[in-house]
Amino acid sequence: MPSINFSSRGRTEERGFVLAAALLLAVLYFALMELLLLDATRALQDAQRFRSHLIAATLAEDGAELAAAGMVTKSGGSADRDDDAGKVVGTYVRNGCCSFELKGDATAKAVPPASAHVRLQGRIEGNTITIDYATHSQ
Repeated sequence: MPSINFSSRGRTEERGFVLAAALLLAVLYFALMELLLLDATRALQDAQRFRSHLIAATLAEDGAELAAAGMVTKSGGSADRDDDAGKVVGTYVRNGCCSFELKGDATAKAVPPASAHVRLQGRIEGNTITIDYATHSQ
């Protein structure tokens, strides 16, 4: 009987070691899952921010394009639009006989709101329009 008692005590210590190792592995596993979740959340926020900047830039260019309608025959103009994508404001100013400036401003109605500005400068020679300088900002 003493050999059975001795064997039983040895297994109790092994069980405790195995239990502690299993708990440690579980804690490490859940810590890894938490890190992956945090990384996925950050990636989602970056993607949403990129999407809203892209929408705002596209809307700003659209505002400049709307204001440019009929620019060969007109000396100025403006266009406004507000829809589900965002608010767009475009202006067209002709300076003298040959130079012009187009501006487009937009605010996207995305998850993180974003705004963008487009400015185009150029010249008109007859029916030919040439853009000399363009800036895009966000």
